[in-house]
Amino acid sequence: QVQLVESGGGLVQPGGSLRLSCAASRINFSAYTMGWYRQAPGKQRELVATITAEGSTNYADSVKGRFTISRDNAKNTVYLQMNSLKPEDTALYYCRANYYVAVYWGQGTQVTVSS
Repeated sequence: QVQLVESGGGLVQPGGSLRLSCAASRINFSAYTMGWYRQAPGKQRELVATITAEGSTNYADSVKGRFTISRDNAKNTVYLQMNSLKPEDTALYYCRANYYVAVYWGQGTQVTVSS
């Protein structure tokens, strides 16, 4: 079955950086729109960033200028480079793959920003 496996989360101080990775298997990765979403305790899951098959990107206003989404189709992997992290970025970060009605989610990786 389709698998999306996130990695790269952890504990980081405010102002620090992390790079998340999401490795996909058993999908035609290059055709999919890939995205990162996050969910903080007590809050709804929200979009962080997406990248289409053509490479067009979209970001939540709260992360614009700080986060960068990218993809490597040869490695079936999507990345999220997160810089200038803030405590409010603390959340469980999920990878999402979407192609027409097909939607797949990863299990999530925890990002905690705290001093």
